[in-house]
Amino acid sequence: MTSRPAASLAQRKRQLVADELTRAALDLLADGGFDAVTVDEIAAAAGVSKRTFFRYFASKEDVVVQFLATLGAVMCEELAARPVGEAPSLALRHAVWRCVEDCAGHEERARKVVRLVLSTPALLARFLERQAQWRDGLAERLAERLGMDAGSELYPRLAADMALAAFHTVLQRWSTADTDAGAGAGGGAVDIAVLTENCFAVIAPALDAVVRTPAPHGAPTQA
Repeated sequence: MTSRPAASLAQRKRQLVADELTRAALDLLADGGFDAVTVDEIAAAAGVSKRTFFRYFASKEDVVVQFLATLGAVMCEELAARPVGEAPSLALRHAVWRCVEDCAGHEERARKVVRLVLSTPALLARFLERQAQWRDGLAERLAERLGMDAGSELYPRLAADMALAAFHTVLQRWSTADTDAGAGAGGGAVDIAVLTENCFAVIAPALDAVVRTPAPHGAPTQA
């Protein structure tokens, strides 16, 4: 009877340690650079031993990768929760926004972390690898919403790719924008919400032009 509460307490404690290690690692890595910061420094900042660090993460890279891992799940969950009749561009914009909205509330720290990921080759490679996985999940959700086959019809994967390209562009432009420059003539607004709106305004016509792949044996297509 007592095993379940004890396990729950242990899980909560483990999560707290993992969260503290993640916060310490991201702060140090973002300020000091990926190569310069050591695992010893991260552990010390989190108030744990180096051995404890390696109970939770295999490497510095894994801290950042685990941080990124939740983004795809959040994006897919938000897309699945959107109203069925909603335009694909709007549903996808909301899904992407779920992944970036925290940046608006923690701008300085979030900007550093995003810049770290995009400017470190090893982290960028893992980030792009994750995006490829997210694309498959988004394509499946889109196919379900529209009654399509994600494996044979063109639209779901193309639309997912466009949404993720917008997501990547938002992060890239926002993380490198000069905070004193404001909005430039080329649409380089510092406000991440404005960047998200602008990116999806560009791709919305294509996202909402749902065209099916021609069916076999001359069967009629549905626009």
